[in-house]
Amino acid sequence: MDAKVEARTLSDEELLITRVFDAPLALVFRIWENRDHMIRWLGPEGFSCTHLDLDFRPGGAWRACIVSDAHGENWMGGRFREIERNRRIVYTFRWESGCDVPEIDTVVTVTFEERDGKTVQNFHQAPFRSVGDRDSHVGGWNSSFNREQAYVEGLAKQVE
Repeated sequence: MDAKVEARTLSDEELLITRVFDAPLALVFRIWENRDHMIRWLGPEGFSCTHLDLDFRPGGAWRACIVSDAHGENWMGGRFREIERNRRIVYTFRWESGCDVPEIDTVVTVTFEERDGKTVQNFHQAPFRSVGDRDSHVGGWNSSFNREQAYVEGLAKQVE
């Protein structure tokens, strides 16, 4: 896997992660909108997504549980605010359990762009209460995107 990975912050309360996938844009978008695909890659490496409700429409709710031997069950959820097919997904994110302190709602914006036959995915999340809270998400999301990349690039090879 030859992945370009970039993680940078815009401000102390924001997170931006850019990934480039060797897969068609429509396929990358589809693995976000389809529960049967998303459950296979959601969560950091070493975790399994054991539960995923996904009502993929503006106003629709989503809820998931990721599990690992070291960290047990971690529930998260939110609501979709905006969906623009093959271009943009905006949703809220909140940890429900598995965290030491109650989380606040953050807003995630994922944008997709086709460039040279590959898909550029930008993942933005904000606001975080502290730099520490923000930084605790960098590793988890990057690890989840490692899984996403392996999954979607594997699917893309099957359809070539």
